[in-house]
Amino acid sequence: MTRVAVVGTGRMGGAMAARLRAGGVEVTVFNRTADRAAAVAERTGADLAPTARDAVAAADVVLVSLADDAACEAAYDGPDGIVAGVRGGTLVADTSTIDPRTAVRLGDLVRGAGGAHLDAPVSGSVPSVERGELAILAGGDAADLDRARPVLDHLATRIFHVGPAGAGAIVKLAVNGIVHAINQAVSEALVLAEAAGVARSTAYDVFAASAAGAPFVQYKRPAFENPQGTAAAFTLDLVGKDLDLILGLAERSGVTMTQAATNRAAVADAVAAGFGGRDMSAMAEHLRGRIRP
Repeated sequence: MTRVAVVGTGRMGGAMAARLRAGGVEVTVFNRTADRAAAVAERTGADLAPTARDAVAAADVVLVSLADDAACEAAYDGPDGIVAGVRGGTLVADTSTIDPRTAVRLGDLVRGAGGAHLDAPVSGSVPSVERGELAILAGGDAADLDRARPVLDHLATRIFHVGPAGAGAIVKLAVNGIVHAINQAVSEALVLAEAAGVARSTAYDVFAASAAGAPFVQYKRPAFENPQGTAAAFTLDLVGKDLDLILGLAERSGVTMTQAATNRAAVADAVAAGFGGRDMSAMAEHLRGRIRP
């Protein structure tokens, strides 16, 4: 039986570990903040590793789910890092949203240690993980992806092989450019409807039933309608991080992204106003506070 290590047990990583355990998969978890990994282990019956190296050394397939480039580089590097635990045949699938250049560099480190690596970021939310309905966007060798599929199939309904190493990270940034644009558009439209006299829930009924009713609009409805009563799923700080990566990739690729630049400025304004740790849907709440009398 394939044993899986999950390195990074935040919202997404913890949900992945739980989904795999529910499917009967043997899982070892590690998180830099040990209490978080311990809570996931206790809740799911996963084994708890003291270091990333120990988690990886015990696994055939490793899933990495971390917040940003710096967290990934710290987790891969050093005597207790991911690379130190790689054995011949270890397959690392990194689901983090990071710079494509970082994805390629980390993959090279894993391959240099005798393992295989996929940059395999995901599109979807924690509920998508819990239902096994993620979309996985994988860059790397097709044969390595085929070897990872029995694990990834527990988490996803669609698995795309989008190209060589780094391609998964590229496509994820492109997808998130759309997602963050939708978030900004829904925030502005909802606040507009409310300010002009239409009830929030009524406006959202129409949004969800209209041509604009994308999956994001559907699953973010509770957050938009009840911002105070919904836990943060993806913070505005992380939206800003994504948009910086998107704009950096655009600059290197010679592409003008006017909307992404505008959205980045709007997010920076919300973060400066104290909304950085709030869910991305709190952009609407920030805009409500800016309505002119």
